[in-house]
Amino acid sequence: MNQRKNRTTRGASRRAGRDPNYERESARYARPVASREHILQTLSREGVPVTEGDLIRLLDVAAQDHDAVSKRLAAMERDGEVIRNRRGAICVVAKLDLLRGRVQGHPDGFGFLVRDDDGGPDLFLGPREMRGLMHGDRAVARISGTDRRGRPEGKIVEVLERGHQRLVGRLRHEHGITFVTAEDKRIAHEFLVPPEAVGGAKPGQVVSVEVVAQPSKHAQPVARVAEVLGNYADPGMEIEIALRKHDLPHAFSRAVEQLCERIPDRVTTEDREGRADLTPLPLVTIDGESAKDFDDAVYCEAARSRGGGGGWRLVVAIADVSHYVKHGDALDREARERGNSVYFPRRVIPMLPEKLSNGLCSLNPDVPRLAVVCDMQVGADGDIASYKFYPAVFRSHARLTYTEVAAMLEDGEGAAARRHAALLPSIRELHRLYKLLARARGRRGAIDFETIETEMIFDDKGKITRIVPVKRNDAHRVIEECMLAANVCASDFLRANGHPMLYRIHEGPTPEKLAALREFLKGFGLQLGGGNSPHASDYAKLLERARDRPDAQLIQTVMLRSLQQAVYSPDNVGHFGLAYESYTHFTSPIRRYPDLLVHRAIKAVLRSQRYDPGEWHQLGAHCSMTERRADDATRDVVSWLKCYYMKDRVGESFDGSISGVTAFGIFVALDTVYVEGLVHVSELGADYYHFDGAKHHLMGERTRKRFRLGDRLRVKVVRVDLDTSRIDFTLA
Repeated sequence: MNQRKNRTTRGASRRAGRDPNYERESARYARPVASREHILQTLSREGVPVTEGDLIRLLDVAAQDHDAVSKRLAAMERDGEVIRNRRGAICVVAKLDLLRGRVQGHPDGFGFLVRDDDGGPDLFLGPREMRGLMHGDRAVARISGTDRRGRPEGKIVEVLERGHQRLVGRLRHEHGITFVTAEDKRIAHEFLVPPEAVGGAKPGQVVSVEVVAQPSKHAQPVARVAEVLGNYADPGMEIEIALRKHDLPHAFSRAVEQLCERIPDRVTTEDREGRADLTPLPLVTIDGESAKDFDDAVYCEAARSRGGGGGWRLVVAIADVSHYVKHGDALDREARERGNSVYFPRRVIPMLPEKLSNGLCSLNPDVPRLAVVCDMQVGADGDIASYKFYPAVFRSHARLTYTEVAAMLEDGEGAAARRHAALLPSIRELHRLYKLLARARGRRGAIDFETIETEMIFDDKGKITRIVPVKRNDAHRVIEECMLAANVCASDFLRANGHPMLYRIHEGPTPEKLAALREFLKGFGLQLGGGNSPHASDYAKLLERARDRPDAQLIQTVMLRSLQQAVYSPDNVGHFGLAYESYTHFTSPIRRYPDLLVHRAIKAVLRSQRYDPGEWHQLGAHCSMTERRADDATRDVVSWLKCYYMKDRVGESFDGSISGVTAFGIFVALDTVYVEGLVHVSELGADYYHFDGAKHHLMGERTRKRFRLGDRLRVKVVRVDLDTSRIDFTLA
């Protein structure tokens, strides 16, 4: 092979020797096509729109590269960087006072262009402008004036990219015309379906359609039925709709299935090489009763230092998903696209196939499993004194539930404690350690909002029988503190070794939200400390001061809404809510792709290497998007199920609290059934009601009657609409 390589090299040398133009020609062919930056600079330097031919001459592009430049220009047009005028000349969008953005539709037919830049308010798009657009499209627009509310109004110059090639909706047939209405109510168009494109679907059925012709200002969009999902009230249909409405990947490719087939069904001798053997250590998993994938196991023991001081050894073992899911393989590509598992009531859309998520990477009891371990020494003050990461093989000594652990802690002589007598000492040490970690959390100033989570209880036929609150006990809190500790160590480890990662960041309130919060608190005689840059501890202190007030829930709600959403980013700005300067996600690689990236980075550092998954900022934005996508899909399903649960309770009255205030009415959360509905402003009484966003209330102009966030009300259910997942109340 070396001889063949040498002959090739010598041949190249001889060609270079024979042809004096060889090196010059080789360099020209190797020269990259003009970059986007170079093209934009050239156009800006000319100062006027130029034709494609003139631009190619200005760029001094070789004839054989003309097609490549044309393709690059087309990509720049799609991204809204350049645009062609009526004469076909190329213009720089930034010089035309044009704005790029994504269209956000509204069920009432209007919409907004959400700008890519942060240079001002979004553009209002009236119904006439929206005729040729759909929610999710990307477009270029210019400001054409202001609407009657004083908002900047936009006129679309060009659609850059269509947001929907496929969608889910209901097939309808009226007046001899068949059409589909989208389940996503932000898409207000009706999609015409020609008779030959119905595909056997019947009116009223839920279908997935391909968009054959996009909407224009002069024509409705046209679609073809691609898949018949079934009838609207079929069990599980709400999930099938949500999967397609939110473009959630839900079927694994054949390439993924073939790769899984090649993975051994159990831990092999080869898998154990280079790993610490923790099989004797009584690690256990602690999860909810219905959990199926177990990705973390814990163990705790009291430790004595040489100086006689107290402390604990805390071991957190996390499933080593990265051992099976290699960077760039079919499993990795699928996991990256999904970003996370999605948890619907009664159904999970996993990030990884069942062979891994419920098999090899699930820490089932009494079987060997591979793990990445965070082994911590925690001081008597609850601070982490030291830690180390290492790959290991271990076995879970028991699959415990939160209920069991709570019972063991409450009654050391009870049935649960007797059943797991060998594990009880470690469980008690975990509980002691949790109390210290919780105190350290308080000293740190982390915010502890009290929220109510609910669970839907179904019968054998899949019908909701009731909605109940999920009660958190000390067992939940023990695991939560253990996971927080491991996540902090993972972040510190990678940061100390100078390795990039996706931090879990949570920024403090924006100046606008902070000002609104302070204005609101002023009306209650309360103040938030910290000036223009409050710390989490300032929020925590205010929560503590307000805890025993009758309006505590109202104050907490407004404080919570003043904070920004947590996201993934390679830029560390800290985690405001948890009061950590550096924080990442390490503990759930089965169900979160960012955790899998962190595992690979840690293992790379342990090998004195570096892990490069690609552009970290793009990965952070993508993983944040998939998280929001999952939340939106889950919210849709839960809302529909709650409507289905309430459809037989029209006419009944319930007590509740105002959970939201808007200009068009108030939202009320019911006490006993944990369902939310709307009391429209027209149902509040014979008066003109005015909305005050800063004070979170509606006030009657004549009666001065006020409806404020957190107020108690009794309401009656008057309407349940399954199509829009909406519940309407009136005052009882």
